[in-house]
Formats: sequence, C-alpha cells, structure tokens
Amino acid sequence: MSSSAISIRYAKALLNIASQQKQVERYAEELANVVSVMKREELLRLLLDSPTFPLEKKTAIMNDLCDLLKSSDGMKNFLCLLLEKNRIVYLPQIDQNYRKFADELSGVVRARIMSAGELSRDRAEAIKQGLEKQTGKQVVLSVETDASLIGGLKAEMGGKLFDGSVKTQLKRIAETLAKG
Repeated sequence: MSSSAISIRYAKALLNIASQQKQVERYAEELANVVSVMKREELLRLLLDSPTFPLEKKTAIMNDLCDLLKSSDGMKNFLCLLLEKNRIVYLPQIDQNYRKFADELSGVVRARIMSAGELSRDRAEAIKQGLEKQTGKQVVLSVETDASLIGGLKAEMGGKLFDGSVKTQLKRIAETLAKG
C-alpha cells in the first residue's frame, strides 16, 4: 500500500472518530501540535520511528508528550495506535490529509496570499470577503510578504495558484521580447 493511501486511511479514520465526538477542530489542533514538536525534535522522531526501540518505551514517551501538550485521550490513543502499527512516520501526511478532509466537512477553504509589501488588515479582509463570495465557503486566509514579487499579489487556494505579481508580469514581457 502506498504511503499516501496509508495516510489517507488513517486521516479518514481519525476524522470519523472526531466527528462522532464533535471534536474535529480540537483533534486538528492537537495533531498539528504533535507534528510540530516532532518536526522540531529530530531525536524524538527518530526514537519513535526506530524499529529497534521497544514499543513500551515509545508508548511511554508518546503518553508523556501528549500529557505535556494536554492532548485528549482520543488523540493519545490514536498516536499510540500509530506507534503500535509502525505508522508514526506517516504522521505529517496524516495531518495534511486530516486538515483537508476536516475543511471539506466544515465547508472551509484555506487560501494563502503573498504580497510584495505588508497588507493592511482592511485590505486582507476585503480579499477574504471576495474569496468567500466567489467560493461560497468560509475562507481561512494566511498572508505572507515576499519582497521579490516587486508588487502585486500571488494567491494560492484549493491547489491553484493565481499570480498577479509584477515579477511574473516582467518575466512574461521578457520572454515575449526574447521570442521576437
């Protein structure tokens, strides 16, 4: 079975449990917290993924981590199941798929805006409202700055990239001029 199929299966199972318990958003936050810690702490990740390290010790470490992060019992059980089945390596993909499925379930679309300069709060809100009107869904907007864009905006939403940056427009002009 491919790694994406495995991560999708576990993400859907977790979402099913979370929706039954009406804890979809809480589980998303808890899962993201664990993934974040494991990305930062390479030794922890290596220990939990090691086939030679005893399962009992891995489980104890995971329980301690969950206690520190104040994770729910359901999340703790899920993470221990991943350890038991040697699937903890798929945790980042499970997190991505869980977030995607949870967003679909709740009618949320995530969008990322990149701007050459700092966007005002009013401008970001206007963009968000425009996207919500266009999609008919609630939009969760993240705004980043990238001075290399020179001007304009880049927007990424639903796996699609909309590029209205000056940098890209200049590049297109240069390519047109080069072709003659």
